[in-house]
Amino acid sequence: MKNPMSLEGNNIIVTGAGQGIGEAVSRLVVDLGGRAILVDLQGDKINALADELGADKAEAYVGSVAEPGFVQEMVNQAVAKNGAVHGLVNNAGIVRAAMAHKMPIDTWQQVIDVNLSGVFYCLQAVGRHMLDRYKDGDTSPASIVNISSDAGRRGTIGQINYGAAKSGVMGLTMRAAREWSGKGVRINTICFGVVETEMTETIRSDKFREGVMAQVPMGRFSDPEEVSQPVCFLLSQAASYITGQHLSVNGGYTIGV
Repeated sequence: MKNPMSLEGNNIIVTGAGQGIGEAVSRLVVDLGGRAILVDLQGDKINALADELGADKAEAYVGSVAEPGFVQEMVNQAVAKNGAVHGLVNNAGIVRAAMAHKMPIDTWQQVIDVNLSGVFYCLQAVGRHMLDRYKDGDTSPASIVNISSDAGRRGTIGQINYGAAKSGVMGLTMRAAREWSGKGVRINTICFGVVETEMTETIRSDKFREGVMAQVPMGRFSDPEEVSQPVCFLLSQAASYITGQHLSVNGGYTIGV
């Protein structure tokens, strides 16, 4: 029996691929037989990762998802080089913490630009390509996984920009799924709890850890390798009848929410 999680022959764009969750997802995509199309501002990191994975399994595009021109050109080049894009992992994100009454407008906007607008730019550019393939009779896989957070479900103190963006991502998923699922494109969200990455290091103080851990029934945080697996599940044909959903991967933090 063929592995239902196989991504063999699939070309998958992963944004924020330079570290943490994005890097782990990219590695697993390749392990499952796919080709990883790496996108990040950190050119040194994704170029090194592409070299490590091999030219036959990965390629790198350096730029910001907050720039729609870059996003469209990246998708155009990826399609031209590979023939098709079968999946997108909208993972790129930043954190700029401040209390709501003290947050500078530019701090608000920086996070919205990357974490919400960037998700839309990538979803739109890849989605157009996937819809065109469907119109041409191409029935090969087409799956978009948007990365959200518990901050988008429950809110977090000191991150009103991040929480608003992640709530918005969930809204994007539901609306795009209603528009495109009948045309061969599946769109889902994964809402992570605390994943021990470089990006979350600044907020994982002892006080934070103690407070949050008390609310996590499994009693621990996750790591990038662990959470990359449900991402690839949603990319794969094992999730062929799943669309418009928000999958919580958080050790039980949002049970009942």
